[in-house]
Amino acid sequence: MLLYGSLIERCAEHLSEYIGQRVDVRREAVVGGGGINDGHVLETTAGRFFVKTNAADRYPSMFEAEADGLKRLATTGAVRVPEVIAFGEEQDVSYLLLEHIDLGVMSERFWEASGQRLAALHRHTASTFGLDRDNYIGSLKQPNSPAADWPSFFMHQRLEPQLRMARDANRLDAGAAFRFERLFAKLEHLIPKDTPALLHGDLWSGNLLCDRAEQPVLIDPAVHYGHREMDIAMTRLFGGFDARFYSSYHSAYPLMSGWEERIGLCNLYPLLVHVNLFGGRYAAQVDAVLRRYV
Repeated sequence: MLLYGSLIERCAEHLSEYIGQRVDVRREAVVGGGGINDGHVLETTAGRFFVKTNAADRYPSMFEAEADGLKRLATTGAVRVPEVIAFGEEQDVSYLLLEHIDLGVMSERFWEASGQRLAALHRHTASTFGLDRDNYIGSLKQPNSPAADWPSFFMHQRLEPQLRMARDANRLDAGAAFRFERLFAKLEHLIPKDTPALLHGDLWSGNLLCDRAEQPVLIDPAVHYGHREMDIAMTRLFGGFDARFYSSYHSAYPLMSGWEERIGLCNLYPLLVHVNLFGGRYAAQVDAVLRRYV
């Protein structure tokens, strides 16, 4: 759906303030917005820019949370993200105005840089797991109340809320719930201790872009401080990452022994998210993973 006049005017005002001179929007094109939002490319007198929109009352504060996550990633200097220009509401529409990323080719250089950049991001740490605010993963709210240890955070802030949602919607049966209880009892013995790492939080291939300089760009984050194997595991959930990505990451910041055996455990969280969003075969995948660990 095309943007209406007052929102285009509002974007032009934001861009004029951002650039420091008058900016006019010449034309607009509707593009993909990631399946949740609507996406728009604005052709302006100052170049291209990207706008995401949604109904203002559909996902409260989602774009505010996304802008916050992008700014946190940008502050590290570890990896490029689209620059946040503005976010807000215009009538009944919420919007997020971003730098437009011109895409390049995913070469060997790109994959090596992606591994190195993610490793650099993961070296940014905090005193606790979690974040000082909640945000979203996809269209689902993501609680981030801090915890001193990862097993506790993973159980109470990641698995339990998604499990409760799935059970309430009858998307997981009592047998799966029982197996989760058994998993929770042994969770602290399954995951090695590591310092909290700043995570992208939703690192599938669609959220990793390649710019014209063949450098990685991260989009659509669900940031928090967590166990860094979570980001790595999610790259394996749907595939699409070159082997050079993993070798480059491991050279820069070696993963702990047995990390590949914990991929399924880490991916219980995104799989539960997909159960709650899409149901179907993801419930069977969750149960298959549970049976491997309990």
